[in-house]
Formats: sequence, C-alpha cells, structure tokens
Amino acid sequence: MNIKLTQKEIGQRIAELRKTKGFSQEDLAKSVKISRPSLAQIELGNRSVDIMELQNLSIVLGFSLDEFMSKDFKISQDVEGKAETQNPKVNERISIPSLQVNKFKNVLLYILERCAGKPNVGETVLYKLLYFSDYNYYELYEEHLTGAKYRKLPFGPVPQKLDTIINQMIDTGQLQRVKTEYHGFPQTRYLPLIKANLTELKASEKEIIDRVIEQMSDWSAAAISNYSHKDMPWLASKEGEEINYELAFYRDAPYSVRNYGNEIEEQ
Repeated sequence: MNIKLTQKEIGQRIAELRKTKGFSQEDLAKSVKISRPSLAQIELGNRSVDIMELQNLSIVLGFSLDEFMSKDFKISQDVEGKAETQNPKVNERISIPSLQVNKFKNVLLYILERCAGKPNVGETVLYKLLYFSDYNYYELYEEHLTGAKYRKLPFGPVPQKLDTIINQMIDTGQLQRVKTEYHGFPQTRYLPLIKANLTELKASEKEIIDRVIEQMSDWSAAAISNYSHKDMPWLASKEGEEINYELAFYRDAPYSVRNYGNEIEEQ
C-alpha cells in the first residue's frame, strides 16, 4: 500500500539506495541529468523531486516506484545482489582531508596580517575565520583549502592540531601569543611576526579567505560563535566529533556560497 512520503523521507531513501549501489553523488547526478548540488538538496529533503526525475532515478538505481513509495520499503531487500552488476566500478566518494601544514600556516598568517590589529580578533574569532575559509572553499570548489580537520566543541568548530602548529610557529619566531582583556574578559591573541608567503595561495583560495574576512572579521566572539552554530556542518555533527566537509553541500542561505536553488541543471 502506497503512502504519502515527505520530501525528507524520499531524500533519505534515495541517499541510502545511492550509497548501497555504490554511486557517488556526482555520478548519480550525471546519470539522471541533474546537477550534483540539486541531488544533494533532494537527499537532504530541501528540494522536491518531480515524477520524471523519480522515474530516471528508479531506472538508474533499479527500484520499483510502487515499492519505493510503500511503507514497508526495505533498502536491503530491494537492492540485494544488484549492486555489483549495476555499477561495479563506481565507488562512493569519501572526503578525507589531509592537513597541509605549510598551507595552513600561511593561511593563518594571512588572516592575522589582515585582522590581528582588530581588538575583537582573539582565539574564538580566529578559529571561526579559519573554519569558514576552509568549508566555504570546499563547498565552492570541492577541494580542500588547508585540509585541516575541525571538531564540534561547545563554543564552535575548532581546528585539530592547532595548538601544536601555533607552538611551532611561536618557537620559530613566526607568531607571538599575547594575553589580554577585551570587554572585561580574558582574551588570547596572536600577532604575526612574519608575512604570509602568498605564493602558497592560489587566487581562488585568497579570494575565499578575503570574503570571509570582509564578512566576519568585525564580529564579536559571541556573534561569530552563534553564527557558526547554525551552519549545517555544525548542526549535523555530534558533540566532540569531527565535522565532515561533505556537509557543506547541504547548506542553506545565508551560509551557502553556491546558489543551489537556482543553479542550472546539466542537460
């Protein structure tokens, strides 16, 4: 018996089928002639799927529309034994960031060159400027900027291994740590002692960092923390766990740096 499924339920079923069949989002999107961001929004439940798109998905993923829309639809039963023959060579894309230490140091130095003189830019604001630079770049270009891994902590996303990198930079005379107060609260600040090597940054990377700085570098620690707490990668992650870069594709306005809603689908 068919039931009326919500957009979210339809998206979840499509995502599960896609993963079981071994399709990446990019491969499935190409097969059904829609854009990858559109497919990402469908899977998240933020975009409806029309009947023609659903028919195309049923052909590529090998499911019956009647069974798909039924209450008792089981992914494992429906696709058992078919994944290998349908798409044997396509693997699910997994985003595994690899920290580029030298790139990370130069991004940090560049942000501090532009922002260290602002009284609001202590550790909390600095961490968020790094986070939004990394995740905005990944969402737009589907490549890692620094490859830093971020963890969900109570005051917002925090890059892992940052303390180790900063201590190295202090020891080698690249940074200075300053303890001060801001509006009556203790604040840790960092001052750059050398200039960033801009040859380490591509024009597209510098552009994304500049946009983040222009948008957020004047915000208070509380304001930028609250803003980060409403970003989809943060919302969809569990406390204390690593924040998956792939979640950047599920952002809505004003966080998204790609216009998913109006993006032209592939023909």
